[in-house]
Amino acid sequence: MKKVLFILVSIAIISAVDAQDTLSTKEASIGFKIGALDFKKTNATDNLTKTVPFAGLQFFKGINPQVDLMLNLNIASLKYPYYVSKSIPAAKTNQYYFALDANLNYKLRTDEKKLVPYLTAGLGIATDHAAYYTAYVPIGGGLQIKSKQGSFINIASTYSAELSPLTKMHFAHSISYTYPLKLKDKKPVMLPAAPVSADEDNDGVSGDADECPNQSGLVKYHGCPVPDEDEDGVNDENDQCPNAAGPVKYHGCPIPDADKDGINDELDKCPKEKGLDRYQGCPIPDADKDGINDEEDNCPNSAGIMANHGCANLQPIIDRFASNLKFASGKTILSKALLAGLDSIVLVMNAYPNMSLAIGGHTDNTGSLKINQKLSEQRALVVSNYLIQKGINIKRVTTAGYADTRPIADNKTIEGRAKNRRTDVIVLY
Repeated sequence: MKKVLFILVSIAIISAVDAQDTLSTKEASIGFKIGALDFKKTNATDNLTKTVPFAGLQFFKGINPQVDLMLNLNIASLKYPYYVSKSIPAAKTNQYYFALDANLNYKLRTDEKKLVPYLTAGLGIATDHAAYYTAYVPIGGGLQIKSKQGSFINIASTYSAELSPLTKMHFAHSISYTYPLKLKDKKPVMLPAAPVSADEDNDGVSGDADECPNQSGLVKYHGCPVPDEDEDGVNDENDQCPNAAGPVKYHGCPIPDADKDGINDELDKCPKEKGLDRYQGCPIPDADKDGINDEEDNCPNSAGIMANHGCANLQPIIDRFASNLKFASGKTILSKALLAGLDSIVLVMNAYPNMSLAIGGHTDNTGSLKINQKLSEQRALVVSNYLIQKGINIKRVTTAGYADTRPIADNKTIEGRAKNRRTDVIVLY
């Protein structure tokens, strides 16, 4: 009993001595805490690991120099420590455990001291996975350690007494670090007063230090305005291209040219395709979609082939008109009816002055090569001479004989040999 009385007297003396100090009330502070919950098993059926780690948040606010309000939020994962009963099944898996309590801390010394022991008591409520709720009374003590700029380290232990049927008594041991929501102001450094000098442009730079005394500027530019190196109206601090003039909407950079065709995107109707200025930045058009642009296409409104400068392929037309140019065995004469088919070829050649013809004569394999060669050349000349007589320039017609070297059918049959005795007409552009 004497020891207890001595302790109480000592506490009173310490508190009285501290009361002589310049006292302050703790600013609102928030911090993070870690620790362990130590539950006491009541019987063999309790479904709980005895010591469980937890983390949480802590809030402090001084009520007066000796008393602080302390709020704790503890979070853990455990098999909830309720008493097992018939109405409540035993926990099988860990669940999240949340506990919130409000406490009053009575400090045995004031916050000006490095080490401050304190007593704490309060009221709390806990929940297991939002399924069960329990109330408890935390009672205990702690040690506050002063740190920098109004922050504190707190080491505390509390005993949570039962306040509801499902509450299980337990201890909570923790360490936390709290930081004031509003930092303490540092004492300003007093500098000797500088001699007053003229600042005609009122930019805060005066005397010889101002290189632009008649223009308001900035200290970092020695009293001059922010420079504009490329003189585009966008100062260098806001200019992403300080060495190339450009408008404000492009942050001082030139108007972009995405397809690199020399036409900026604001004037380019095809900004993603290279084009020409005369087509407003678009490629040369190809109206008939034949792969030959309109500037090189002699027939821009109808699909054609490159060989005929974008105009239609004339070979199928000529093949149709020349399909009956067949000869009797050993003969070089065509009937008037067959020759008349060449009149259509004349009409096509007149319509397409860029077109020329290569006429090839052929034979079957009867007879010698010497005889067949001469015979094939004469057959080609028969067709050529007819076209020339109809007004086709001789320079637009060439002839050649191939004897029996290019058969199109089997020479072993009468029908095959008849097909091979022919004249081919090939279109040249």
